[in-house]
Amino acid sequence: MIRYFIKRILMLIPVVIAVAIVIFTLMYFVPGDPAEIILGAQVTQEQKDALHEQLGLDQPYIVQLGRYLYDTFIRFDLGTSWINSKSVSAELGARLPKTMIFAIAAMVIQVLLGVPLGIFAATHHNKFGDQLTMVIALAGVSIPSFWLALMLMLLFGVRLKWLPVYGVEQWQGWILPVICGSLGVLAQMARQARSSMLEVIRSDYIDTARAKGLPRRTIIYKYALPNGLIPIVQTLGNAFGTSLGGTLIIETVFSIPGVGMYLQQGIATRDRPIVRSSVVILSILFSLIMLLVDLAFAFIDPRIKAQYARGGRLKKKRAKYNTRGKEAA
Repeated sequence: MIRYFIKRILMLIPVVIAVAIVIFTLMYFVPGDPAEIILGAQVTQEQKDALHEQLGLDQPYIVQLGRYLYDTFIRFDLGTSWINSKSVSAELGARLPKTMIFAIAAMVIQVLLGVPLGIFAATHHNKFGDQLTMVIALAGVSIPSFWLALMLMLLFGVRLKWLPVYGVEQWQGWILPVICGSLGVLAQMARQARSSMLEVIRSDYIDTARAKGLPRRTIIYKYALPNGLIPIVQTLGNAFGTSLGGTLIIETVFSIPGVGMYLQQGIATRDRPIVRSSVVILSILFSLIMLLVDLAFAFIDPRIKAQYARGGRLKKKRAKYNTRGKEAA
């Protein structure tokens, strides 16, 4: 198992570096002169040349890329904003906790509501409860998050005045954003849990348990649920990634000063250091969550345990035979 963990950790490094290279390349070829973005359209050619030299923009692409990777992953320096000259690292450090609160809260709601709904639908297959759950899930998948955010703001913030429509200074300010961020993935998780549980419930060993006269609750929660949860665990990383991706819209709509809103501002102003650093930070967060999901999956799924345990035993046997061969020689 230790070998599996090390392998998964080492796989994160090239993924994050590849993301950094891709986002740097995309921003490098974005139309427009950075000097005009920073100094304005009336800038002179001499001022452009001086700023290009100051920022290193007069260097070839490969030189700029190498310096960017060195600063980001060796010096841990994300640079400064081209627009307001503030440290990008400091800004991301201040905004990251709010994004994490939003993403984690949304994922918790997705799991606590989506999985039980899927199990309920599977155990009431082709009945009214199953059909109602799937209709709700289909609606949740189909509704755009920005439209849902505007409707909730209009209803609970403007008409009923129950909840604030922007800002998260109070805990009530998190309710509407978390609902908007969790609904779509909650519906997908309910559908995944339903299909997974249906597959397990139709298995031969479940039929055997029924034939033995075991109580229905015991069959569902003791025998079917543990195996049905294995595919669901695999979707948790994607659920967190979807929540992170939703921050770009939700944080902007609800004026939450998080990484998503910061990234949106960077895109709007074509501030390359902000865009590059925000994307890299979000990719690192997503990779770490996927690592945790993989580790949890390794503990839950007996097939992975058996695979790596078998590999370890084979290595020990080979080492033992090699030692005996050397002694005999």
